[in-house]
Amino acid sequence: MYYSEIKNCDIANGTGVRVTLFVSGCTHHCEGCFNEMTWDFKYGHPFEETVREQILAYLAPEYIAGLTLLGGEPLEYANWRELLPFIRTVKEKYPGKDIWCYTGYRFEEDILNKFCTQWPDMREFLSYIDVLVDGEFILTRKDISLKFRGSDNQRIILVQESLEKGETVLWTD
Repeated sequence: MYYSEIKNCDIANGTGVRVTLFVSGCTHHCEGCFNEMTWDFKYGHPFEETVREQILAYLAPEYIAGLTLLGGEPLEYANWRELLPFIRTVKEKYPGKDIWCYTGYRFEEDILNKFCTQWPDMREFLSYIDVLVDGEFILTRKDISLKFRGSDNQRIILVQESLEKGETVLWTD
């Protein structure tokens, strides 16, 4: 897996001060995407052990609320498979910090009904995700007044609560 950027002090992609990892590789190709260069799966830098260690170090300060995964597309098969052991380590080392994940895939249709059926390890991946922002960016529905999302079709989902209740639970501010 490759990544395009790491922000060690981000306040735009989730609540609180966060560490943000922009992965490379996306097949959605949304019109108006703010990060088109990350469509290429080989864009940027390899996600090597030294990079993972640096992110873990960035997460250490008490003022860091958690980790955000975006891209590109973290839920492309090649990406989430590489991210799974890493986010497992993040949760083991920092159980009080949350993980947000942005995806163009839809929670119910794609992730629960398709990916979890095709790839049983996706359930474990979801067990580490606290908040999921789902849905492709739609340029005609762009709304800059929205918190933590770009278009009004995208939802902010509380993943653990949704899995427990068996229905989608949305985050409200």
